Amino acid sequence: MRKQREQMLQNSSPEPVVIPQKRPLLAWALLCTLALVWGSSFILIKRSLGAFPPEQVAGGRLLFALLFFLPFMGTQSRQAEVRTSVQHRWVALLASGIIGFVIPAFLFAEAGAHLNSSLAGALNSLSPLFTLILGAVFFGQALKIRQVAGILLGLAGSLLLVFFSATGSFQVNGYALLVVLATICYGLNTNLIGRYLSHLPALVSTAWLFAFAGPIALLTLTPTDFFVRVFNPANSWSLAALVTLGVFGSGLMSIFFNRVMQLSSPLFAASVTYLIPIVALGWGMLDGETIYLVQFAGMGVCLLGIWLINKS
Repeated sequence: MRKQREQMLQNSSPEPVVIPQKRPLLAWALLCTLALVWGSSFILIKRSLGAFPPEQVAGGRLLFALLFFLPFMGTQSRQAEVRTSVQHRWVALLASGIIGFVIPAFLFAEAGAHLNSSLAGALNSLSPLFTLILGAVFFGQALKIRQVAGILLGLAGSLLLVFFSATGSFQVNGYALLVVLATICYGLNTNLIGRYLSHLPALVSTAWLFAFAGPIALLTLTPTDFFVRVFNPANSWSLAALVTLGVFGSGLMSIFFNRVMQLSSPLFAASVTYLIPIVALGWGMLDGETIYLVQFAGMGVCLLGIWLINKS
């Protein structure tokens, strides 16, 4: 009887708790995919400009991203909790959509018509820097000494790229300043999302950001000949680049980025910042763009500053 009771106790004991493990290989695969697609965004903008003017590239990118997210929004709109959250945060979603997507899309498209894609990719790495600066100035976030040093280095590197980005000689390049302004918008948007939209699931907030940004883009496209150009067979390659830019660059990769944070950590996901300029530089060299030594120096100083800012 004693043995029977012991056996019964063993059989009735709870199963061991299985703790889900992180999947570093999947995280690395998604991170490399992010770097490849986001680093290729600048050459895709350049290819899109072959058939579409800058304002249509910007609007088309947002429109195709909206079309990508429509099925998600259709599913989410049937959930009462999601509808309530969106209704209560529509001002923040609208502001974030304009600041984080609409304005940068137009700035990058205009800059892409005049800048090397590799240099635009390097300047894009300033986004974490402005996230930190604006967070400290307007959102009360504390700064550490090494982060201040990183900010100063990042600004120094960006000045090198802005003043030497056209010919390698000293001159102010206004189109490089457009990219800097876009990264300022990214920095402000990151803080807005952190303050007002962090309670929403990532897929919900991203989808509904495009629900506000997409119609604005459509309004800018309607008076133009965008749809005539879309259905022109001669523009098929430029259209393919634009669709890839919207669906993959703005749509799918936003989901991938959030998945990387779930699989690893926000710091690991932020390391994509270091890989994007490398991919953009590679595309620029393959495309025959001229990169000057001072520009390599500017990229290196920028990346060193971002490393100091993110260093744990």
